Amino acid sequence: MRRVRDLAPYIGKEIEAKIIELDKNRNNVVLSRRAWLEQTQSESRTTFLNQLQKGQVRSGVISSIVNFGAFVDLGGVDGLVHVSELSWKHIDHPSEVVEVGTPVTVEVLDVDFDRERVSLSLKATQEDPWQQFARTHTINQVVPGQVTKLVPFGAFVRVHDGIEGLVHISELAERHVEIPEQVVQVGDELFVKVIDIDLERRRISLSLKQANEHGDIHIEAFDPTAYGMSAHYDEAGNYIYPEGFDSDTNEWKPGFEKEREAWEREYAEAQARFEAHKRQITEAKAADEAAASTNETSYTSGEGEATGTLATDAALESLRDKLAGQ
Repeated sequence: MRRVRDLAPYIGKEIEAKIIELDKNRNNVVLSRRAWLEQTQSESRTTFLNQLQKGQVRSGVISSIVNFGAFVDLGGVDGLVHVSELSWKHIDHPSEVVEVGTPVTVEVLDVDFDRERVSLSLKATQEDPWQQFARTHTINQVVPGQVTKLVPFGAFVRVHDGIEGLVHISELAERHVEIPEQVVQVGDELFVKVIDIDLERRRISLSLKQANEHGDIHIEAFDPTAYGMSAHYDEAGNYIYPEGFDSDTNEWKPGFEKEREAWEREYAEAQARFEAHKRQITEAKAADEAAASTNETSYTSGEGEATGTLATDAALESLRDKLAGQ
């Protein structure tokens, strides 16, 4: 399709071209290779577009990236994945998710035959993180998260990639809280309890206060699966041991060093979360006790001052006599 400057390589070769001018009187014929390529490609494109249907899942390669999305080569026809269809999470630019040459699987959203445009979605082929979170988590489960935003009525905490839940100000601590900054700051990593999941409205309610109600927890109570370690069970509910682990001897079999290292690393990460949760509970308890002590001291002080301003009946009578004498 591009202009050819050197025609030497074409000498002696057979090519297909389209007749664009024919003068029989002068025995003159003008052919166009470009016109033939455009026609055949247009025919191929039309044939390909007719094969596309809404809802189809196709494989392709990222051919170019623009501010508003990414184009995918589906095999001769490019379709656009709008930036809003690249990921379930918010992104500012397509380059955060894909790059040119990346193989992708996309779903056909729409085919405009008149304008020969194809709309695609990358995120439609991926599990909705909200559905995944609801599938892998339960109400009252304690999960790690990070504070992303503070508002007058509470704090937003990211508990999963692309998922943030609200800790209402009443669920930040046992003590009375005037503003969220009294308890948490943006960037804080902490543990919160899932108290509600609303998939329809895509909202998750969390509680920091309830996550700290465990009291004194001990290492004997450590359950790695409660702190992010994966566990698999058969249909009967029996635990499936990791590959390479001998449940009879409680030892790892030779040749499964990589599996052992991966398991031990996951276990250590879960234990680190458990220890962090213990520290969080201890710190929250100390903060609540300090706040309670401060309030009690203020109340007692107020009572003392009030008592000092009262006068007995005899003192009042004496004061009236003095005033009358004046």
